[in-house]
Amino acid sequence: MDQFAQQLVNGLTLGSLYALIAVGYTVVYGIVQLINFAHGEIFMIGAFGALSTWLIFFEGETALWTLPFMIAGAIAASVTTAVLMERVAYRPLRGAPRLAPLITAIGISVFLQEFIRLFYGRMPFVDFPDAKQRVPFPQIDVVTGPAFEVGNVTIQRSALFTIGCLIMCAAGLWFFVNRTKTGRGMQAVSQDPDTARLMGINVNRIIVVAFAVGATLAAVAGVAQGLQVTNINFRMGFLAGLKAFTAAVLGGIGNVWGAVVGGLTLGIVEAMAVQFIPGTFGGSPWKDVWAFVLLILVLVFRPQGILGAKVVDRA
Repeated sequence: MDQFAQQLVNGLTLGSLYALIAVGYTVVYGIVQLINFAHGEIFMIGAFGALSTWLIFFEGETALWTLPFMIAGAIAASVTTAVLMERVAYRPLRGAPRLAPLITAIGISVFLQEFIRLFYGRMPFVDFPDAKQRVPFPQIDVVTGPAFEVGNVTIQRSALFTIGCLIMCAAGLWFFVNRTKTGRGMQAVSQDPDTARLMGINVNRIIVVAFAVGATLAAVAGVAQGLQVTNINFRMGFLAGLKAFTAAVLGGIGNVWGAVVGGLTLGIVEAMAVQFIPGTFGGSPWKDVWAFVLLILVLVFRPQGILGAKVVDRA
């Protein structure tokens, strides 16, 4: 029973990370019907934005008060990248066949990885580390440090931070979507962009906001990842983005709360598979295999996802 509780905590922690990234996929898809495969790199750039903020302004300081500034730096880097991505790469292709923006997204993903790998650490006046190696991420007081013991279950401080971020971001997103004018505009555009435009809604602005919202959550996830694993690298966004896309599909692509449920489900399945599947097909090397086995099963038996895909008939 203790092992089950421990793996449940581990799964919720991992799933919270997936969910934060997956919401970005599903928000953008719900608005423009685009699978943004470069979203994992937005998550990666958020982690490097937080690290850069710490190196420039707070190097050597580990006090908790530096964390909000690191998160702000992460959000600034991710949102700027996402907005530029939408304006330069996706907006000109908005009326093109769906294959064109999909291929573009893959190209942007590779570009952002290589940009960070080649140019990060070569900027003047600041002694940034070389991004070709794993870069140590600052460990901040209170949110990192000695773990808590609850019975025989170990709970890392960074795990509490990650789960707390998901709860706060989910609550903030619910309020934004349901209680603000811009959020209601996003709902209208997701249902019918042409009618929304006729009603006076600036569709281009709403799409930019959708990219910015997704990037904000991915940036928070990037900080949480750095605090958990103590280092970051330019490749970290690829697999995380793929898992988050899987989570979005599991929950129902286009459904925000489905992305949260899908992320948590995926994290728990991976954690349980590591601990409880015996023999050759168990252990951590197989956790990715079982994650995608789950995806295949869901697509075969419930292709609309756990909470059902958000499908709208547009005139």
